Amino acid sequence: GEKKVESARVAINALNPDVKVVAHEEMLLADNVERIIAGYDVILDGTDTFETRYLVNDTAMRLGKPVIYGAVLRFEGQVSVFTGQPCYRCLFPEAPPPELAPSCEEAGVLGVVPGLVGVLQATEAIKWITGIGDSLAGRLLTLDAMSMQMTTLTLAADPRCRSCAPDQD
Repeated sequence: GEKKVESARVAINALNPDVKVVAHEEMLLADNVERIIAGYDVILDGTDTFETRYLVNDTAMRLGKPVIYGAVLRFEGQVSVFTGQPCYRCLFPEAPPPELAPSCEEAGVLGVVPGLVGVLQATEAIKWITGIGDSLAGRLLTLDAMSMQMTTLTLAADPRCRSCAPDQD
């Protein structure tokens, strides 16, 4: 019965009252996305639709902001860091048809998978902010919780990408 943003704020402040939570109680849309993310140094994308992921990616690339991407479905997860070429749109130029990429609501998700992906995203954020370690920029980490296998793939930039290709500015 409570809004997600308020529930998250309360939960975070219960864990650590010194954390400043800036709640955005609005849907992320084309007419507000730039205003919302402009003030942040790093964007953590845990959105659940292709439309919103493209919106976040395209805006972040235009603003020169890194995006730490995470996605889950059933027993699987993905994590990457997009800092320019390649970007999310290089990986997925177009949204797949719904029958090939059902929502978590339709297909389900093992409850711990979002937690695993979130921890990996948080690790990438800490590494990015502190400048330590090897970032997942240019790579995609895939997680299969059924076999507990993680694989890292090298991503290729799309020279015609409408979001990050140099001649697309």
